[in-house]
Amino acid sequence: MDRSLSVAGHTISHTEIVRLFVIASLTLSCIFITSISLTRHVETIYSQLFYFPILYATYFYPRRGLFLAGFCAVVYEVLAYIYVFPDTAGLIYTTGQAILFICIAAVVAYFTEKVNTSETRYRGIFDTSLLGIVLFDKNTFAIKIANSHFSAMTGYGTGNLPGMNFSQFFDTREEQRRFFEYLGSSEDVINFETRFLKESGEPFWVNLSWSRIDANLVSCSVIDINQRKLAEQAAEENSQRYQQVTDHAPTSIVVIKDGKIIYTNPTFRAFTGYDPDELMGKDFRNLVHPDDRDGFPALPDTPDSGAPLPGLMEVQFRTKTGETKLGTLFFTWIHQKGSPAVLINLVDITEYERLKESVQHESIRRRGIINTAVHELHSPLQPITGYLAMLTGNPEKYGVTDETKAILDRVAKSIDHERQVIDQMLELSVLEAEKIPIDYAAFGVPGLLHSIIDSGRYSAHAEIAIDVPDDLIFDADQAKIATVINSMLSNAVNYSNPPRRIRIVYVSTPQDTMHRLAIRDNGIGITNTQLDEIFKTQNAQDLTTNGKKAGRIGLSLSIAKRYIQLHGGFISVDSVVNVGSTFTIHIPKQRPAEVSRDT
Repeated sequence: MDRSLSVAGHTISHTEIVRLFVIASLTLSCIFITSISLTRHVETIYSQLFYFPILYATYFYPRRGLFLAGFCAVVYEVLAYIYVFPDTAGLIYTTGQAILFICIAAVVAYFTEKVNTSETRYRGIFDTSLLGIVLFDKNTFAIKIANSHFSAMTGYGTGNLPGMNFSQFFDTREEQRRFFEYLGSSEDVINFETRFLKESGEPFWVNLSWSRIDANLVSCSVIDINQRKLAEQAAEENSQRYQQVTDHAPTSIVVIKDGKIIYTNPTFRAFTGYDPDELMGKDFRNLVHPDDRDGFPALPDTPDSGAPLPGLMEVQFRTKTGETKLGTLFFTWIHQKGSPAVLINLVDITEYERLKESVQHESIRRRGIINTAVHELHSPLQPITGYLAMLTGNPEKYGVTDETKAILDRVAKSIDHERQVIDQMLELSVLEAEKIPIDYAAFGVPGLLHSIIDSGRYSAHAEIAIDVPDDLIFDADQAKIATVINSMLSNAVNYSNPPRRIRIVYVSTPQDTMHRLAIRDNGIGITNTQLDEIFKTQNAQDLTTNGKKAGRIGLSLSIAKRYIQLHGGFISVDSVVNVGSTFTIHIPKQRPAEVSRDT
């Protein structure tokens, strides 16, 4: 790095000082030698000496060199006048020499400025170019000069690049060999793509273009195309991955352009039974079963045509063997080789529909069996209930003692519970098999609660508090909501610890879209494991392995859950073992739109 010196507020480099010293020394030497030459009349030397300081100064300082040329001309003219006068011819000669000093200095200054301007412009382009630029020897491949962009691109310092072998930047020997072949076969090469290695050893893609400046020197521009190449590779990998996904997709995929099939995956070919060549270019509508062909819509050619793609639809197809299959179609726009096309996803639902039909038949058969079983179970209970009522109604007549009457009352209660279970089995079977209509109507909740409590005589077994607005109105099926609340209250009373305290609270806010009615007890609570089971229909083994107290066994909660779901709501449960449980009924405040339209 060149050092500098500050003089009177001006900074002068050591190089500048040396140059000025040389110019001053040459100038003074020329004046001294010229003076001696003129004194001794050695005319062959003294006039040419002044060209040394003039040319030197003009080369480094074109404008200042002109001033020095003028100064030297004046000094030379003064010296000549002193020593040559009154020789007129000598004075004319010396005056011409003085004028020639200035003219030569002007010519040198002009061309020097031109050269400096061109060099400055080239240096500016070279240093500030967004491309990497390298000059290297064609024979030895030694780098003569490289700009800062190439230095930043490769990670090498600018000072380390001169002298390095340009071929060492190539990633592999194969790439080097290709470069040597291209360099030897043509003077100018454009868009030569290859991979370079950074100083860290990391490979990256570049685009090279080079041309020869002279017989040995080559100018090469280097463009970093790593991001583009990586994007192209990623796109190619994605394309291959997409091809693999579509080829191995479990659903059928068809691409249609102008109504003709241009791609099918193996699943679709297996669905139709056709070979790829038979499907390519085939009109998709010809695969549709004749019964559905007239109703199959014409597909638009482009998204800009204004015609929308069909929505989800089920269509029958005629396979190559003549078999009829049913498929669900999904349509969407894609770009295939730069132009719009329609992609169709087809799901084979042939077996599903057959299975659905079979399940419906089985469901009908099962409901018939359940109805028969319920009727057969009800039949023997009726005479038993009648005989029990007769014995307990007139115990003196039939000699029934008080102890026996108490036993008969318990039997009657168990039989009544059994009858309720049988009825619930029938009701749950119907709920699971088909959609039950909801009879919407507005009704007051406080009145319904008091009616349920009174009819179930729950107040006789527990302390029940009601915290519900007096004007609270539900728009729902009153009978089904009453069944749900009755089930909740029955559980709360039966599974609470003495003294039994039940609280019914309305916890919804005006901003909620749901009514929320909570029923809280102080019972035995429910474990996290049991929470997942209490709403499920349990089999005989469950009834044997789980105690009724621990598991809240029964069908009423399953029926309650289904009734609330039919309203578009749900039931949530919060419970702490040995502290109590809270069952909250959530139902929409507004009836569904389709129900509103129907009513």
